[in-house]
Amino acid sequence: MSGEWTRRVLVVEDQAALRVLVCEMLAQRGWETAAAADAAEATRLFAEFDPDALMTDIDLGSRPSGAELAAMLSQLAPHLGVVFLSSYPRAAAGAKAMGIERAVFVSKQDLGSPDDLVAALERALSSRPAPEVEIPAAADPLGELTRHQLEVLEMIARGWSNDQIAAASSSTVRAVERSVSRIFDRLGVTGDASVSPRVAAATLYLSAVGPARDSSR
Repeated sequence: MSGEWTRRVLVVEDQAALRVLVCEMLAQRGWETAAAADAAEATRLFAEFDPDALMTDIDLGSRPSGAELAAMLSQLAPHLGVVFLSSYPRAAAGAKAMGIERAVFVSKQDLGSPDDLVAALERALSSRPAPEVEIPAAADPLGELTRHQLEVLEMIARGWSNDQIAAASSSTVRAVERSVSRIFDRLGVTGDASVSPRVAAATLYLSAVGPARDSSR
């Protein structure tokens, strides 16, 4: 597979017209969207939609608030990028937007184009934490990967498909696709259309740590 895939954002906004507009703006920039009017609906959609990012108003007209929703979903999915799109004054959101680490705040009053929304999402996603992991000194090309990503890369090096990786890790294929895409990005193997990023990533792994044994055979 290539490193290209469609990213997903869950949009939570109690004003119907704005909710539709935001989804349309993001769809124009290639994002797949799901929309919810409140936190309860967003929570129901979350597991089914499996978003990469959450874009929510802070005041949803009912409880839980957007901030409470973001805190809850971030606990369930640490990879989740969070963008608050709100009429709140920036100062009221706090230095850490509503107490959420690495969340991005965008004022509705300052919103000008779909590019503003996409830029905020990119900032939120690029700031996700990457746990440190010890790897051999000879494996420097893999130094940016988390332990989980190294495990997925090992299975790629065995020649496993995403379906096989999902089954072995008790995960969904979509979650594996997300991990594989991030691995390719971190290894920088997606720039040359003439080279399969899967082969290039496997080659880097094998060069760093040696042959990967396929225990499934």
